[in-house]
Amino acid sequence: MKITHSFTYIFLIWNLFLAVIPYAITMTLKSKRHLNSYALSFWCCVWLLFLPNAPYIITDLLHLSNINNSMLWLDVLLLTSFAYNGLIVFFLSVFDMQILIASRLSKNKTRYFINIVFMLTGFGVYLGRFLRYNSWDILQQPLALLEDISIMILQPRAHIEIWLFTFCFGSFLMLSFWLFKAFKRIE
Repeated sequence: MKITHSFTYIFLIWNLFLAVIPYAITMTLKSKRHLNSYALSFWCCVWLLFLPNAPYIITDLLHLSNINNSMLWLDVLLLTSFAYNGLIVFFLSVFDMQILIASRLSKNKTRYFINIVFMLTGFGVYLGRFLRYNSWDILQQPLALLEDISIMILQPRAHIEIWLFTFCFGSFLMLSFWLFKAFKRIE
């Protein structure tokens, strides 16, 4: 902001704050000695509502198409650094939740759960980026959100781009998470 005298990317700070919420949830849950299944289920749902905010920052790279100046390199560095940090807190949060869930479910059920989480996250990113829904819209306008989701589910052929985005983005997150875990093991 100091170099460009512009507040264009101030939203990135808010987006990164939202990205940290699911990680804060899993960090808090991990610190609990006795966490019953009902509490874990509740916080897992809250976690899942906020989780798409972390990788959502990747889609902020779309703003680069609006840039036409000599400082494009600075915009690229800024946006990619926020996107990278969003991915890191996403991976850490999913990793922590995987550990929490694995303490209660079998290895296979945990793997299925985490893979479903990636696809739901991809769907959540689509809802946020293209339909402009936010995590709190589940409370503020639940009927509109549920109506839009119902239409997409009941008429999948009419919404191929949604399912393609969901699958591709979810697969990207899944593959990236596997790489993250491989690097974490090497560490």
